[in-house]
Amino acid sequence: MMKSQDAKRFETIVIGGGQAGLAVGYHLAKRGMPFMILDAHARVGDAWRKRWDSLKLFSPARYSALPGLPFPGRGDSFPTKEQMASYLQVYAERFKLPVKTGVRVEKLSKDGDEFVLQTKDGEFRADNVVVAMGNYQEAKWPEFARELNFGIVQVHSLDYRNPLQLQDGGVLIVGVGNSGADIAMEVARTHRTWLAGKENGYIPWRIETFMGRNVMSRVIKFVGHTALTVKTPIGRKLRPKLLTKPAPLIRVKPADLVKVGIERVEKVVGARDGKPLLADDRTLEVRNVIWCTGFTPGFSWIDLPIFGEDGAPMHESGIVDRAPGLYLVGLHFLFSMTSDTIGGVGRDAERVVKAIEGRTRRSRAA
Repeated sequence: MMKSQDAKRFETIVIGGGQAGLAVGYHLAKRGMPFMILDAHARVGDAWRKRWDSLKLFSPARYSALPGLPFPGRGDSFPTKEQMASYLQVYAERFKLPVKTGVRVEKLSKDGDEFVLQTKDGEFRADNVVVAMGNYQEAKWPEFARELNFGIVQVHSLDYRNPLQLQDGGVLIVGVGNSGADIAMEVARTHRTWLAGKENGYIPWRIETFMGRNVMSRVIKFVGHTALTVKTPIGRKLRPKLLTKPAPLIRVKPADLVKVGIERVEKVVGARDGKPLLADDRTLEVRNVIWCTGFTPGFSWIDLPIFGEDGAPMHESGIVDRAPGLYLVGLHFLFSMTSDTIGGVGRDAERVVKAIEGRTRRSRAA
């Protein structure tokens, strides 16, 4: 690969300007290390702004902050998505983090010892690259979705904003994770609603109560941050299950769904005569379907030999041995159960930045 004379070169490039990328930027800036953050969105925080309107975090504000800047307001309040987006924007400005927005990396490869990042804005090169993105980049749709009647409005939870996107008539929500349950509760106020599938358990207490906000939130943070890590026997034992199973319901309980009139139905397994087909061989006459069927990491643009047989990137707590100089932050259970949370990503960012600092020091001494 020939080096482009127009390539922009940096010691370290961080891909992603969300909470993971900003946390990495904070620790790089704290050490005086040169870097650039590239983000595909128009503004810092847009990944949050583009989620559904009524979304609130599951963690209180005191546990929803990045390193160096407490979340504003009451510590026991649950931030909205707009508040989180604004916080991230303020965070980038407060620490003068060099974020270049509107730049999507379309390919990441290597040319000798340099990483090459291809974008529509030209080519970037770096000694180190941090992919600071979560596991939730691209919507996962079932193949049979295309077999449903053309008149049925179909939307994925990634693109759902509010019930105004839906037409009159019944709504089928597919998937009983936290997104599916939260959206179902909202949609049921204005539409007859069916919820397909089975939840993977639920948290037995109300997170909005005094006990939930001030006691159980602390317990959960301690367990997820300290007990369930790749360094503890129980963390290593549970990690494979936590990586593949959906999280239990947190804010909504199964009884809440029944109380507001949501009809629980079997898993959707296909389509028949243009209608959703359930596992019990019934079809549903609905006008809308909201697919809360999860996401794929969306790392097909990484042209490096770092993926395992399951398609996931191979790493040791965010350090990719197969591509020296490449690091990951923001993935689910990267190091602990809190690795993909606002309150947990900072620790992983600091560990990765220390690794970059050590690698840079060794390179300069060679």
